[in-house]
Amino acid sequence: MNVRRWTTLVSATALAATALVTGTATAASAAPTDCSHQVSGLQASSYCATGTGEHRIRVLQRHFLPEVGLIPIIGPWQPAGTASVTGITPHQIVSIWVETR
Repeated sequence: MNVRRWTTLVSATALAATALVTGTATAASAAPTDCSHQVSGLQASSYCATGTGEHRIRVLQRHFLPEVGLIPIIGPWQPAGTASVTGITPHQIVSIWVETR
């Protein structure tokens, strides 16, 4: 196979691969907005009203024994319009936030 034919074949293969990847790409999703979080008893939850992505509740607590340190608690990913709920411990809450993607 001569160099010209080989170059043409490689270029055509690269072009086909690019078209395949571009053609199968999913539509972009918008991160959820209008998000809020709530703590009630030993449960923490997040809720995002709009958007097409996902969200989850994140809580960081401090254990009462200093040698244990911080306790990260993460809720499940949920689509906008659905609550992400997780159980928490009775320890001090250091921070709480809603993570989106």
